[in-house]
Amino acid sequence: MQKRVALFVLILVALMATMAIAEVKGPFVDNVYFNVRMKTDVGIMDVAEGKSDIFWESVDGAVFLGLAPEVIDKLEVYAVPSGSWSLLINPAPNAAPYTTEVDGVDRFNPFAIREVRFALNFLINRKYVVDEILNGAGFPAYTMATAGQPGTYKYNLLATEFGFSAEGNEKKAIQMITDALTAASKVPENAGRLVKGTPFWTFDGEPVSINFLIRVDDPTGRLVAGNYYSDLIEKAGIKVERLLWDRSKCGSTVYGAVNPADQVWHMYTEGWGAGATRRYWEHIVAQMYAPWYGYMPGGQNDGIWNYENAEIDKYTQNAYYGKYLTVDEYWEYALEGLKLGLSEAVRFYVCNQESFFVANKARFENRFAYGLGDGLNRWTLVTADTADKKLNVTQYSARGSLFMDAWDPIGPDGFASVYSTAIARPLTDASTFESPVSAINTQCRVTWNDADVVTQVEKNADGDVVGTVEVPANAIRYNTTTKSWETVGEGVFAQTVATYSFRLGNFHDGTPESLVQYLHAIAFTAEWATEDGADDKYYDPQYSSSNYEGTLLNKGIVLNADGTWTQYYDYNFPGDVARVASRCAPTGNAGSTAGISVAWYVAEALSRLVAGGAEGNPSGTPYNFEGNSDNEVDIIVAEDVADIRAEFEEMIAEQYVPECIKDYVTVEEALASYANAIAFIDAHGHAYISNGPFYINTLDRANNYIELAANRDEAYPFTSQEWVDLFAVPMISIDKVSMPSLVPAGKDLEVKVKLSKTIYPSNTPERADEGTVEVRILADEEIVTSAQVTNTGDFKVVVPGSLTQDLTAGTYDVMIQAELEGAVPVSIMKTIVVW
Repeated sequence: MQKRVALFVLILVALMATMAIAEVKGPFVDNVYFNVRMKTDVGIMDVAEGKSDIFWESVDGAVFLGLAPEVIDKLEVYAVPSGSWSLLINPAPNAAPYTTEVDGVDRFNPFAIREVRFALNFLINRKYVVDEILNGAGFPAYTMATAGQPGTYKYNLLATEFGFSAEGNEKKAIQMITDALTAASKVPENAGRLVKGTPFWTFDGEPVSINFLIRVDDPTGRLVAGNYYSDLIEKAGIKVERLLWDRSKCGSTVYGAVNPADQVWHMYTEGWGAGATRRYWEHIVAQMYAPWYGYMPGGQNDGIWNYENAEIDKYTQNAYYGKYLTVDEYWEYALEGLKLGLSEAVRFYVCNQESFFVANKARFENRFAYGLGDGLNRWTLVTADTADKKLNVTQYSARGSLFMDAWDPIGPDGFASVYSTAIARPLTDASTFESPVSAINTQCRVTWNDADVVTQVEKNADGDVVGTVEVPANAIRYNTTTKSWETVGEGVFAQTVATYSFRLGNFHDGTPESLVQYLHAIAFTAEWATEDGADDKYYDPQYSSSNYEGTLLNKGIVLNADGTWTQYYDYNFPGDVARVASRCAPTGNAGSTAGISVAWYVAEALSRLVAGGAEGNPSGTPYNFEGNSDNEVDIIVAEDVADIRAEFEEMIAEQYVPECIKDYVTVEEALASYANAIAFIDAHGHAYISNGPFYINTLDRANNYIELAANRDEAYPFTSQEWVDLFAVPMISIDKVSMPSLVPAGKDLEVKVKLSKTIYPSNTPERADEGTVEVRILADEEIVTSAQVTNTGDFKVVVPGSLTQDLTAGTYDVMIQAELEGAVPVSIMKTIVVW
């Protein structure tokens, strides 16, 4: 009997311990330690040897495939098509006679000619870049839509329409460039000045040249590619000055306030991380091709030359802001914006990289979460589980620094590097997020029921999309002129109404969260994005460029007695309630960078510092939110943090409550928040106070050291197991495609496809015996055929000869796409020659 009682007690204790572990709030690990290595191979070996747990940098194919087998055996590998290479062109002045005056001298810019820029698409052999520079670990790319991600094939179809090919056509490209320069030489202002010479064209007797910024800190990748591109451009008669610069110098020149008209640079070897696993891409079309988004030459900086294109702006804003009634209309705007961007060729893509992320296999209980489209991300740190509850993460930096940019949580260029975002994003919980595995808009701190999301739209007499949801007269909206929330009154309509609930906890300094965070963020954004007069100190043009259009979408808010929030908003997206609800969802982020957010009182202190000017703080620094400026606010730099702390003391002394929230927070509550912030700054040496699963416990800029600590506050809403369970969805993989490379027109084409499936994030596959497979021949009119299952994991497609008999002889892209319920669709491209 005693043995049975003892056994029962042991079982009960074990069960209680298991339940206690399962209910621990926050991430699995207690601490995350970041360090940096200046060489990729050193970072990889540190992980293999157990000196570090994760190498945060993606490893390209040339490096990974060259590792010794005994090294690879020690690594858990996460393969992701997460990187892209593109070329950004400076087109100033983008009009004849294609010259700008620099230091009193006319400088001719060949890339100011659209036809010259466009010809680069044919000049570059993308297949060579993938095969020879990336060692085959990648794919040719023509647009911003990463190969293999959902929702991309319609974008990438445009490559066929433009006649782009993986191999390019060097002879054609050189002739296009020659013809364009010859035409430019006949412009009256260039007559006798622009002359075809050997080996280079000349202008006023000097070789026509470009300054090409080539990333020297990517020695096996973009450095090699940059030299390859340069050789090709010189073949076309344009001299290339190869400026081998590191990331920081390139970034501050290309994306900063350097005037493109000064022609300091003409082309740059960009590299992009995917940023997320995506289902929709219209916002990336805007980011990569539309001037309004702020990522084109000039960056929407006042006082310098900016690339402009009203047509691209119009189409991308229509797609971005939901100005359509149907899915077909959405695609029309998104694709037309991209088509114009491809035609303008100010930015064009070369390839996607197959990237490899590595972790020490022996250190982890299970595989952790990662983005199928972007690789390691905030969910990696949240779901990583080690036996000792400690996690060591190594970042790569050729300059040996984790601190490459300003930790500015407000301005559009804050947190502009992978170094800062990798650390900062796990510090904040967003209202919603795109799932790292399904890319579905997912509820986090803000929740809703689909039934409470209603969209009603129509087109008015002018053809504009308008909402027909009546906004209650007592709904409130922030007025930047009167600095107050005002009722909207009668006769206001919106496209969507949705009701939201909130999962609140405490900020990292112990201050309770409330709806004040969300109200303040709305008012803050409107204030800094709206210019109320010429002397408005609370206005920033760069911030406005990224945020102003969004402020116009909010038509009114009703704060309900039960603590919920009903929002009336101008956004619609046919057929995807989660996307509409997510876009409408209240956000506590007052800044421009997704996933980066601080407590409202930190944002308010920064606002006062910037608006107050040099005389408004102890150090006398004239702070701003401008990217790459000397005085951009930084919440982890000691001098800036001292001024932020002093600002909080001043706010306490003034008994200060921001006008925009004075009706929603008491003086006592506001002062307690400021006091908590001061105590947090004194304890941790920084002002990154947010609400996420981690906070920065210790940082040492001089020694490149940051330690994150888990948020174990009992009020924190989530355990890590919740996310592991939520993300455990099926994944499918196309393992093999068998099809002929040649087929006569009018003859049946047989395609065999082998599929496997896993449960994310596992990489142990099993054969798929369900799902659908389609084969698309990308001709002028798509030929689409569905597959039949023949055996477990085997699918066979027969494209009838009757569908191919009218095809013109030539090479065609063939897309094989597979879908499984609950999984992200996958696709691969093949080619066939029809004769």
